[in-house]
Amino acid sequence: METRSGPVVASLFVLLCVLPTILCASGDGLVRIGLKKWKFDQNNRIAAHLESKDGRSLRGCDKNYQLRGKSGYREDSDIVPLKNYLDAQYFGEIGIGSPPQKFKVIFDTGSSNLWVPSSKCYFSVACYFHSKYKSGRSSTYKKNGKPADIRYGTGAISGFFSEDHVKLGDLVVEDQEFIEATREPSVTFLVAKFDGILGLGFQEISVGNAVPLWYNMVNQGLVNEPVFSFWLNRNADEEEGGEIVFGGKDPNHYKGEHTYVPVTRKGYWQFDMGDVLIGGKSTGFCAGGCSAIADSGTSLLAGPTAIITEVNHAIGAAGVVSQECKALVSQYGETIIERILAKDQPEKICSQIGLCTFDGARGVSMGIESVVDESAGRSHGGLHDAMCSTCEMAVVWMQNQLRENQTQERILNYVNELCERLPSPMGESSVDCNSLASMPNVSFTIGGKTFELTPEQYLLKVGEGDIAQCVSGFIAMDVPPPRGPLWILGDVFMGTYHTVFDHGNLRIGFAEAA
Repeated sequence: METRSGPVVASLFVLLCVLPTILCASGDGLVRIGLKKWKFDQNNRIAAHLESKDGRSLRGCDKNYQLRGKSGYREDSDIVPLKNYLDAQYFGEIGIGSPPQKFKVIFDTGSSNLWVPSSKCYFSVACYFHSKYKSGRSSTYKKNGKPADIRYGTGAISGFFSEDHVKLGDLVVEDQEFIEATREPSVTFLVAKFDGILGLGFQEISVGNAVPLWYNMVNQGLVNEPVFSFWLNRNADEEEGGEIVFGGKDPNHYKGEHTYVPVTRKGYWQFDMGDVLIGGKSTGFCAGGCSAIADSGTSLLAGPTAIITEVNHAIGAAGVVSQECKALVSQYGETIIERILAKDQPEKICSQIGLCTFDGARGVSMGIESVVDESAGRSHGGLHDAMCSTCEMAVVWMQNQLRENQTQERILNYVNELCERLPSPMGESSVDCNSLASMPNVSFTIGGKTFELTPEQYLLKVGEGDIAQCVSGFIAMDVPPPRGPLWILGDVFMGTYHTVFDHGNLRIGFAEAA
């Protein structure tokens, strides 16, 4: 019996190469697309550093990552698409046109459009390093011409829509609308080993309201069921990268039964998630619930800074010392503890001491008024944003320590230690590869069940031998209510837990990967 729940992107240093892939339709009615992966390397870390020079990290992605939808910027554009793809590990091959022109693409559940470079891309260097679609060579090409613009935190992809047949394995999706990219200014796409993106999200976030390829696979009767699933091979010693299965799931890819949770908001594959545990202990921040997105387009696990900082502290990850955080603890630490002990509402404490205003549900940065004057607001608002957010994190940390009956001195020392583990502006946190045995497991509560990750599963290895480095697979990303707090569960999670995307029943399922 399958378990059901109740109703309802930093330093991205990965870039992977797609080797020749196996594509087939099997006798069980499932369409299988073989995936290949490329190991993490130093070049991608350097590229990620270049991309983040202007400060556009995942910690600020709620303001910087945007996507044009049906009519201009959408109300949920603050978290689209939450990544810049430098960390995408798994790729497959598709064909566009008749005869098929081959492209290596990321199968991305965190976006909804299909795009590849166009032969009309003349002025972006990135286009000269990738396969380009040539409409004149396809007998099934149909002109569309509608302009398209996908804006990422690290740049924009722009071009125009066209229509043509798309081949996946032995199946052909007819008259698929896709974007011919004529501008790829970002370093991300210059060094990328993939050519384009095949979005598997919902039409609600599709640029130009284009019908996603997955929808057309279902509408044209090409799959048995409106379900697709991911099996990602995390064994670095094996050549096979994994498999995406359209039309259902392969029993050989998982163990036991799936725990299903309903999609809570169409657009991304978004669902409700419970508490996050470090070494079996609650972090507190998501005890009342958080939202999460299952995202095959990123390898990382992105979550609220408050929790990521606790994870960094527990695993000994080296981040950046935050003087503002320590100053706040020094000036307000005792007051915060006193107010918690006095049973004041935790969400009001930071407004009571003057670091946030209160909107009836949570603290809000006092600098929000300054957005009218952009030049002044950037400085003034940024300072208050940081202090308000840091205060709210400190309240959660201190609450957790008080529950464990720690002394005031111990609590203040502990919070100061956490200040030293705040993630760097890029989100990168290095870890001693020899310390895995002493690191705790990190667990996520989904559908009432605990899904555990071991250090071997949540750490990413860069390089080989004596020069190998280990990097935390956790990065910080803060999305405010009502959309947040939000987690992105990328390949680090999906590689450990086989993931089913059930479009027909609007639910997502997780089971231990085989």
